[in-house]
Amino acid sequence: MLALPTMATVLATPGFWHQDESLGITWENVLHGEQGFELHEVLPVEGAVIGTTKVLDILDRGDKGAFIYSSNELREPSTGRKIATLTSTEVCRSNGGFGGRADGAPSPHPIPDRAPDAVWDYKTDKRAALIYRLSGDDNSLHVDPEVASVAGFEFPILHGLCTFGVAGHALLRETCEYDPSRLTAMKVRFSAPVYPGDTIRTEMWRDGSTVSFRSSVPERGVVVLNNGRATVEPSRST
Repeated sequence: MLALPTMATVLATPGFWHQDESLGITWENVLHGEQGFELHEVLPVEGAVIGTTKVLDILDRGDKGAFIYSSNELREPSTGRKIATLTSTEVCRSNGGFGGRADGAPSPHPIPDRAPDAVWDYKTDKRAALIYRLSGDDNSLHVDPEVASVAGFEFPILHGLCTFGVAGHALLRETCEYDPSRLTAMKVRFSAPVYPGDTIRTEMWRDGSTVSFRSSVPERGVVVLNNGRATVEPSRST
């Protein structure tokens, strides 16, 4: 038995720390911009982990907001062995224009200009945001219509990491033969919101150990995950 690789993204996190008033962040307008993980070993199905989160950089993108780049290293507490490195970008849409450095954003991974090698559709449940909230992400944007309205959305939106997990499922299904040990890295940009009940269509392109991917909602004709890159290795199962 193995844990899903995407499970690493919700382990030992600091929670929605943007709500700390001392930081001066307008938390209602914070969106998840990017997410990635790299596994340094197969993710265990049980045990303790310690996460160390660091803010790596903050860019001032003016009317596009402030971009906060952070990392979280997951380690086994008794040995200090590194299990995974997580990376994340938060877009603070109301907090740009403070006179900080604007350049330095990493270039997005390009999507191949050819037909995808695999496509998989997944219909989300209308209760998906309520269920995913049990992972520990209690941002009200995903359950409270008033908070969603302030943020500019018609309804509460699905957690970005839930959409990320659906794309991870697609990669496991289409490129890993459901062997979690083979999916060792994954990174993507969140390009548009998903609403609970949407169908998420994930397109995948294989180039050796690199799999490029993106996800869209065909009912609304919008790309919701873009510039995705995953690393798929030969089986490491024992």
